[in-house]
Amino acid sequence: METLQKYIDKLNALNFKEMYNGDFFLTWEKSDDEIEAVFTVADALRYMREHNISTKVFESGLGISLFRDNSTRTRFSFASACNLLGLKVQDLDEGKSQVAHGETVRETANMISFMADVIGIRDDMYIGKGNKYMHEVVDAVTQGNKDGILEQKPTLVNLQCDIDHPTQAMADMLHIIHEFGGVENISHPMIIIWSPISFSSSALTAASSSHMYTGTILSPLKHTTLESAAPARE
Repeated sequence: METLQKYIDKLNALNFKEMYNGDFFLTWEKSDDEIEAVFTVADALRYMREHNISTKVFESGLGISLFRDNSTRTRFSFASACNLLGLKVQDLDEGKSQVAHGETVRETANMISFMADVIGIRDDMYIGKGNKYMHEVVDAVTQGNKDGILEQKPTLVNLQCDIDHPTQAMADMLHIIHEFGGVENISHPMIIIWSPISFSSSALTAASSSHMYTGTILSPLKHTTLESAAPARE
């Protein structure tokens, strides 16, 4: 009989300690063990959901959602993941913020992060801009944490930028693994269409503040964007 211990044992055999307190920008920046850890956590969360085991990691806190482009699946996946872990989603509408009045990235990033454990950003409209902006946000909150402005540095999860779509890519790959056992078992021809803003490969992660929580989630329905990866808080 399948048990949760199977996933714990699998995680213990993988090296993903560098993900702790880290961010998820690009799939190809992660090691094989780190991607495998993301997949394992996603499967563990699915198992817990299906067996009515609480996946709540946080008693309070925010998941900041910033979408500079339209989204349905990723937006609701991120919201579902935050809810699954115990976070409340707060959408940042830049048109209703002080960004329109010249507020800097550093000011905005720190202001929205006082109670935030994760920031999910989609910024895929302009080549050379999206991924760069995400790094600017991380640099700002990292410095804010070092300066004592922020109690913790929130994890950033790339919900699609100008060069990668990590959550979609990993979700696609994990689906292939579940359905076929891996790409090596697909016997019929497979056509992959690549573009700078739709890199298809797998689905989720980053690392959140306490313990080791990946920052994206593979829900039973599709990919979700935020997740947890290790023992929940007592």
